[in-house]
Amino acid sequence: MRSQSLTLTDALLPARSLGRDVALIGGAVWATALMAQLVIRLPFTPVPITGQTFAVLLCAAALGSRRGAIAQLAYLGLGSAGFPVFAGWSGGAAAVHGPTAGYLLGFVAAAYAVGALVERGWDGLRTAWAPMLVGSLIIYGCGISWLALVMRTSLTETLLLGLYPFLPGDLLKIALAAGLLPSAWSLVGRTRRRGGLS
Repeated sequence: MRSQSLTLTDALLPARSLGRDVALIGGAVWATALMAQLVIRLPFTPVPITGQTFAVLLCAAALGSRRGAIAQLAYLGLGSAGFPVFAGWSGGAAAVHGPTAGYLLGFVAAAYAVGALVERGWDGLRTAWAPMLVGSLIIYGCGISWLALVMRTSLTETLLLGLYPFLPGDLLKIALAAGLLPSAWSLVGRTRRRGGLS
């Protein structure tokens, strides 16, 4: 049963409306773009540490598989068209062909997977981290594969460039996103129920 308290989205838009979906997807795009600006550049790799994955995981868990994936497609589309939504307020087609393109493309598949698993009931306080871990693995799988292709590096070199330096930060992002999921549900007007979300 839904909570009786209204969110801002509830007040402005009817439940399950196209306008509501557009607003929520737009919010997820904006959140991903903002978190992309939290950047730490490492001197030995073209892959920066950013807050993007935190936004991807949390928004997907809050919005579900379809809206989560659409939000990331829209994010990539805006960035590819030149809007400055990628790390360092960058944008343009070069970003989706460069060394980090695999990670960006992985956002879409990861968002769908995270949302789908949460919709299937992996949404409890003790289990919400699991879909986010799966999403992170998908992002890494796509990112590392593309990085190796572009950089022409061995598996060992690719893991040093695109995986190992990011593991501690991503574990922290997963923990934070899982902990903030109930608050995110409150913002978007979703509630947890047995076997899924309402």
